[in-house]
Amino acid sequence: KLGEKKTLDRIRTIRELDKEHNFTLMCQDLSELSVYAKVNNQSYRLIKANTPGPFTFILNATAEVPRRLLHQKRKTIGLRVPENPIISAILKTLGEPIMSVSLLMPRDNYPLADPHEIRIKLEHAVDLIIDGGHCGEGLTTIVDLSSSYPEIIRQGIGDLRA
Repeated sequence: KLGEKKTLDRIRTIRELDKEHNFTLMCQDLSELSVYAKVNNQSYRLIKANTPGPFTFILNATAEVPRRLLHQKRKTIGLRVPENPIISAILKTLGEPIMSVSLLMPRDNYPLADPHEIRIKLEHAVDLIIDGGHCGEGLTTIVDLSSSYPEIIRQGIGDLRA
């Protein structure tokens, strides 16, 4: 369930994340954005031009976002529309977003992408691993749209299109 404390704690333990680490909501498509975030026309156009893709957009959250997922001081949430067909199918089947964090393990410089390596490191820590092949390299580009002007917080593999 979205925002479930036990699930969040388990992910934080596996990834060795502190309680301040922000989670992202992965959405099936743009129709879910307005449910979880306040999106103005300019931000919507920017998001539409870059999704699905390797981007996380930080937006002001609506009351629909569970408190545990919000940035504590700013009341913002990261949202993604992934281009991976397996994740898209899962999101479509569930009919709601899922919580997400990068698969960047403690003391690693790059996120896990190789299914064999993922299995070796995580098979005893998680309930299910779906082998969909190599996940691709690199982190998402994080774009903060919570204020007047877009700001790139982290340049990842996505190049922002206007």
